[in-house]
Amino acid sequence: MGLRTVGVEEELLLVEPVTGRARAVSGSVMRRTEAYPEREERIGTELQREQLEIDTKPCTSLDELAAEVRRRRRAASEAARAIGAEIVALATSPLPVEPSMTPDRRYRWMAQEYQLTAAENLTCGCHVHVSVTSDEEGVAVLDRIRGWLPPLLAMSANSPFWQGHDTGYASYREQVWSRWPSAGPTGPFGSAQAYHTLADAMVGSGVLLDDGMLYFHARLSRHYPTVEIRIGDVCLDADDAVLLAALARALVETASRRWQAGEPASPVRQEVLRLATWRASRSGLDDVLVHPTTQRPAPAADVLRSLVEYLTPALDEAGELATVLDLLGGLVARTNGASQQRAVHRRSQQLTDVVTHAIARTKAS
Repeated sequence: MGLRTVGVEEELLLVEPVTGRARAVSGSVMRRTEAYPEREERIGTELQREQLEIDTKPCTSLDELAAEVRRRRRAASEAARAIGAEIVALATSPLPVEPSMTPDRRYRWMAQEYQLTAAENLTCGCHVHVSVTSDEEGVAVLDRIRGWLPPLLAMSANSPFWQGHDTGYASYREQVWSRWPSAGPTGPFGSAQAYHTLADAMVGSGVLLDDGMLYFHARLSRHYPTVEIRIGDVCLDADDAVLLAALARALVETASRRWQAGEPASPVRQEVLRLATWRASRSGLDDVLVHPTTQRPAPAADVLRSLVEYLTPALDEAGELATVLDLLGGLVARTNGASQQRAVHRRSQQLTDVVTHAIARTKAS
């Protein structure tokens, strides 16, 4: 099929520029963007009024994707500033906040059904869409990438603070998100029919509104012919979002090749994947991770090295290996968003400074 297309969805916080507190102004930002219907950059609302979503178009080259991410961040920033707010690529609000739900029929149903789980859930993720040729290929991919998803969470981790406190986690967003009844890692499906049968059963239980609430770490997209990898925090730096997308595409390509070669999916249990996800959420890149092939603790640097080695044939064939190594080197040098946030807080002891720094990083990237 040639080089697969890849696209990124980013959820962003809306904050007050001086205090750094989250602001429930997504409706005002949307009205601002609707005044310019000729603009290509579309901005969407999310569960809470303190956040926005931006989506890139499907891209083939990483340069194109990087330009798309930056252009859409700029467009959202301009729209937010026009009404006296700022956007910031943080996966949770460092400062205390009482979220205000978007007035939408779907979200009202969720508020009524899930109560505090929905009311408290102000989190921002990064979702990567990678094209596949069919649901059968897509499910084969899902079955073969499961063990490699927690390292993507560790790399993107960008949510150490919650309601004014350091949580001790690199990605507390993952802990909050896992409260949804359908969230988290999955077992192997085996076939597209089995995937859809499970999806129908889950929706048919009445616990979920529809298949849009299949909050798996990776799933078949509802609207596009893609695998949607949803495990990541929104990345503080645009380069890290591009790195996440590059690795996600190489994972999909590698998994598809192994499926076509008749190689079976990894038998790793869902319960072990939950532990690996917890470890990535807790530690980020600052400690050990659960190694995807041994299921034993290993330094984060060793896991990242193994990930790149595993994906090298696909990355090399796509002409992206050097770019990925460069982006990964940048991430390791500057550290992920969680470590950056904590470094700012150690210097000043002010969470407002954490948000101010993140605003600047979001703009600079």
